[in-house]
Amino acid sequence: MSEKRIGLFSQLLPPKPTWTAADVPDQAGKTVIITGGSGGIGKETARVLLSKGAKVYILARSEEKSQQTIEELKKETGKDSVLFIKIDLTDLVSIKTAAEEFVGKESELHTLYNNAGVMSTPIDQVTKQGFDMQFGTNVLGHFYLTKLLLPLLTATAKKSPAGTVRVVNVSSIAHVMGASEGIRWSTLSPGNDSLAARKKLGTARLYGQSKLGNILYSNELARRYGGEGIVSISLHPGAIKTDLARYSASLAQRIGRLITYSVTYGAISPLYAGTAPDAGELNGKYLTTWARVTLPNNQALDSELEKKLWEWCEEQVKDV
Repeated sequence: MSEKRIGLFSQLLPPKPTWTAADVPDQAGKTVIITGGSGGIGKETARVLLSKGAKVYILARSEEKSQQTIEELKKETGKDSVLFIKIDLTDLVSIKTAAEEFVGKESELHTLYNNAGVMSTPIDQVTKQGFDMQFGTNVLGHFYLTKLLLPLLTATAKKSPAGTVRVVNVSSIAHVMGASEGIRWSTLSPGNDSLAARKKLGTARLYGQSKLGNILYSNELARRYGGEGIVSISLHPGAIKTDLARYSASLAQRIGRLITYSVTYGAISPLYAGTAPDAGELNGKYLTTWARVTLPNNQALDSELEKKLWEWCEEQVKDV
């Protein structure tokens, strides 16, 4: 695949996909994790992977919703290798507990889908440890989960075919609408000063900043662990009909409905990144609709910013 920057219009109104869920290869023997797998794109991703023979772990906050999803998936696919582990990505302690539970149950992890996310939450909402809700959930939460699972991922890579152990990081085209400097660090740390900075930036740009963060840590993960067999890919799944935008202004929701697609389309890029044989060559790359390699904005390609964000995240989780 050629690497070029695909235009905004083509990303929002893409051509017909050339790769679909029907092209997902056999997943027998694969164990995968999907955060936010109880609904939306995550649920569709889980459905396809389960139908192809994978053992699927849904990591989500609501046990009731997840168990309902699991029963639906079992009926739809005729497969029963789908399990639930409770995780609250707004709480670093919960993330640690969830990772420990998974490692206690499984000896392999082939693909980690960092899929869950929040969007345009009220600006005064913070995580359990006091971080901006969007950055704390979308970036720091997934960074910490990935960090805790890296020993198992790298161990799995050592005994698996090259390029088959992957971390798929769901970002968004909204990464272009964050802070002018990329990451506005004053919005990230707990405290009143952070709240003032967040109010100044605004909830939409805070979301964009968090989606930029997803690409930055995905790229840095690729750089640091590609040599150990990990393939890290970030992506924009498309404008998809989910409840992600439930906090958005009603006008934005109405406009969004005009150019949104079903979760069947939304799962194409994640499934491609996680399963397609040729995606094993895409370590450190970014995909857009539908499973097309493109370039994110220039801030998302800033190696110094990638390193700085990784180090910032490490500092926040070191004492959990």
